[in-house]
Formats: sequence, structure tokens, C-alpha cells
Amino acid sequence: MVMFSHFTVKDANAMLPATIKKFKDLVNSKNQVIKIQTEMESDPRYMTSLKDYLLKKQEFNTAITNFYKGIEEIENTGVAVKSVEEGLLDFPSLRFNEEIWLCWKEGETEIKFWHRKDEGFNGRKPLETFDVEKLR
Repeated sequence: MVMFSHFTVKDANAMLPATIKKFKDLVNSKNQVIKIQTEMESDPRYMTSLKDYLLKKQEFNTAITNFYKGIEEIENTGVAVKSVEEGLLDFPSLRFNEEIWLCWKEGETEIKFWHRKDEGFNGRKPLETFDVEKLR
């Protein structure tokens, strides 16, 4: 079941360990897809035997399904997968009644950055600026 809520920084950090584990599983699924695809493209066996090709293709289909299930599992918690390659997840949040993203990058152990909806990773700002008045 799909869920939507605005996360507080505290809530996002509380669910981060479980989310990081799901993200690592997602990366492993992606790597499995790439591995099988590479085998299919480089091993002559899959070009000469229809049986071997079809069996490998079924394995490939399962790997792709698992990859998309991994994205779905994360996003069903209300977290957006922004980039598997760059390791970026965003948690919807509110700042002075403005919808924003709390931003996590692979390797970080807590939410430390945020950005506006129309800004990407390059617009990340430290959370210290989160509570600073909008009008200076």
C-alpha cells in the first residue's frame, strides 16, 4: 500500500537504517540485472542455444522484476528513490508550509541536507539552514 506523509527530520532519521538496508538490497538487485545482461551479451552459448538463451532470459526477467519491487518497497514507505546510480533518496517534508525534500546520499548515516522541490542534489543545503527565517 502506497503511503504519503511529510517526514520530520526526526522521523526520517528514525526510519533511515531500515531504508538504507532496503536501498542496499536495491543496489544488489541492480548489480544482478547488469551481471545477467553482461553474461547474455558476452557468452556465445546464449547466441547458439535457444534453450540456454530462454532460460537465461527468464533469469534476467526475474532480476528486473526484483529490481522494480525494490524500488516499490522503498517508495511505498513514502520515500522517493531519486537515483540508484548516485545513491540518492528524498523524504518529503515541510519547511514554513513549503514542501521540500530531506535529502540522503549513500554513505551518510543521517539526514543532514535538504533542498526545494525544484532543486536537485546540487541545491542541497545543510540542515542548519532549515530553521533560518526565509525573510532576511
